[in-house]
Amino acid sequence: QVQLVESGGRLVQAGGSLKLSCAASGRTFDSYYVGWFRQAPGKERVFVAVIDWSVGDTTYTNQVKGRFTISRDNAKNTVYLQMNSLKTEDTAVYYCAAGRVFYYSADNYNTDDFDYWGQGTQVTVSS
Repeated sequence: QVQLVESGGRLVQAGGSLKLSCAASGRTFDSYYVGWFRQAPGKERVFVAVIDWSVGDTTYTNQVKGRFTISRDNAKNTVYLQMNSLKTEDTAVYYCAAGRVFYYSADNYNTDDFDYWGQGTQVTVSS
């Protein structure tokens, strides 16, 4: 059974940094995309960043390019999201997701393309 467990979310001041982790178990993710989505209160879940597990290629939504970095540790089967220069609008529940995606996008992926989801971790950025 595949499990994705996020951690690292907390309250942080605007301009600060935070690193989220997503520990995966139950399978290896060769040929999978593993990434992060976020959902703010009253809004839909939206794409943040993704990494092609096999080759390491990354994609980001335009809202976080230059501020967030996604990376993976194959040995630990873990994906990270380093978030710098945080803004109040980054406040959301952040979800880790994995799926077999068969198209390339420069800045967006759909939730429907991802089969496995974590429970989410809350990130709150205060002004």
